[in-house]
Amino acid sequence: MEILWVLMALVMLGFVLGPILMRRRAGIQQVAPGDPDAADPANYGFLRQEELDIRMPGPDEDLLEVLDLVQRSQDYRAASQLLAGTEMDGELRWQRVQAFAGAASLELQQRPGGVAESPGGQWLRVWRAENPKDAGGAAVHAEFLVQQAWRTSTPGTDEFRIIMEEAREACGDAALLSPGDPIPYIIELSVGRGLAYSQAEFEKLWLKILDRAPSHMGAHLAALHYWCEKWHGSREMAYAFAEAAAARAPQGSLLAAMPLFAVFEHLPEVNLVRAFYQSEVVTKAVHGALYAVHAARSDDPMLAHVRHLLVFFLVRGERWAEAMNQLVHVDGHVGALPWTLTPDPAADYAVYRALAVAGYEANGGSPATLPH
Repeated sequence: MEILWVLMALVMLGFVLGPILMRRRAGIQQVAPGDPDAADPANYGFLRQEELDIRMPGPDEDLLEVLDLVQRSQDYRAASQLLAGTEMDGELRWQRVQAFAGAASLELQQRPGGVAESPGGQWLRVWRAENPKDAGGAAVHAEFLVQQAWRTSTPGTDEFRIIMEEAREACGDAALLSPGDPIPYIIELSVGRGLAYSQAEFEKLWLKILDRAPSHMGAHLAALHYWCEKWHGSREMAYAFAEAAAARAPQGSLLAAMPLFAVFEHLPEVNLVRAFYQSEVVTKAVHGALYAVHAARSDDPMLAHVRHLLVFFLVRGERWAEAMNQLVHVDGHVGALPWTLTPDPAADYAVYRALAVAGYEANGGSPATLPH
């Protein structure tokens, strides 16, 4: 079985996944593409790799329709209306602010502008100019600046600091326009990480979020980065933050899955040891996340985020049937951790999906035995 993880490591390093995995009595083995014995994800109703949507972790048809309209027409008004009609302190509005900011940032990257054409994301500039009191537009602009800083410059450089300082000012402007809104402060969490806020300063910012949206999963995930070893905390501090969030999670909250995200943030660069993914710390975090998924509302906007991370850990731990149970809920959208950390999220997700299908069938599973 260890050969699977060697294969997967090679794929992660950039090799094309050519072989299809199959079920044999001796275990999972490679066969040629198209072999009649090959395990085929399509048999389970899973989409082809090229059909996977990398923009979001799960479906949001209203957002997709508005994004398409805004980018085709370069008219911001539909975006403004959608945000105005979205619950202020909910997860969905935060995801939509991120999506609009990301779309503008990617447009600018693809069309930086010049003599012959206007720059991409012009609709966001017009939005801010024509409607400067629009709290939604102010939040999208602040998040746009944050994404631009991380996307186009290196932390610690003058360029990065200048953009982040501008983003911090934009967060303040957005907060003034909507005093009860947690989103400007959630955006500033990333600013605080980039500008290396002191722990006291960061905790002061965090209290403003807890006052407005104490169970906001997206805010907790953003804050977790700051406390990680690779930024301004440590493994112990990140675990303590995540476990405290899980302990105070109200019934049905996905905050119970926070320890799994803390474990993920502190994975070794390369780890092919199967025993690690079956260790007590990982198993405990996985069980917490499975409990959270089971107890959560089916329409919780953060549910897909947790399911995607569970797929990663369940496949690594060779818990094939449980991985398949998560895949049937998320397949089609792959804009979530851990896939978004790679150059080709759809390809990375497809590798894990193929391994899950092969492992499931190697243990007697089939499309007929998989509950939907």
